[in-house]
Amino acid sequence: METRVPTREEMLAALEKRQGADAVRKLQAATVAVCGLGGLGSNIAISLARAGVGKLILVDFDCVDVTNLHRQQYKACQVGHPKPEALLANLKEIAPYTEYETHFEKVTAENVATLLANADVVCEAFDNAEAKAMLVNAVLETMPEKFLVSASGMAGFDVGNTIRTRRITDKFYLCGDGVSDVADGIGLVAPRVMLCAAHQALTTIRLILGLV
Repeated sequence: METRVPTREEMLAALEKRQGADAVRKLQAATVAVCGLGGLGSNIAISLARAGVGKLILVDFDCVDVTNLHRQQYKACQVGHPKPEALLANLKEIAPYTEYETHFEKVTAENVATLLANADVVCEAFDNAEAKAMLVNAVLETMPEKFLVSASGMAGFDVGNTIRTRRITDKFYLCGDGVSDVADGIGLVAPRVMLCAAHQALTTIRLILGLV
């Protein structure tokens, strides 16, 4: 069977039918940085691309591992590939007309300002506490014009209703249950991780649309 990729105009028209022309216009004009492309970040990126965000900045220094496949948006054939490269390939199949910028490197105090310079919203999706703290502090202290959507607590098999979004400041939002920690020996399962990622993606969309 012959396949045909819809044109950019066709895809935008479909988005406008479902989301409204004004929302699509605002989303198309936005740039979002996703820092960390694991269980949170890969799901966030796909949700934002589907919603019509105009540009995504994708940052991670890791490669796809077989242990990632149960909760992250990668394919078995991508094991061993750099996560930014693999996620980009998958995103281009879903949203081919989105603009993407990829960085196969670790976010540090030295490069964070450069990597995030063009982002309107920053999604923190790290699994390391020190990296989380560094990014949160850098954005809040040196980039006060940017929105920051972070996460804390999505491990285990608890009910999904404990995952929620909290407004910490006018520019800082925190998603998760705020309690569960994989470091305590609690596992990560796709549904709860994806729920937290969905909270982050939806919060980002609402911020772009001026709804929060």
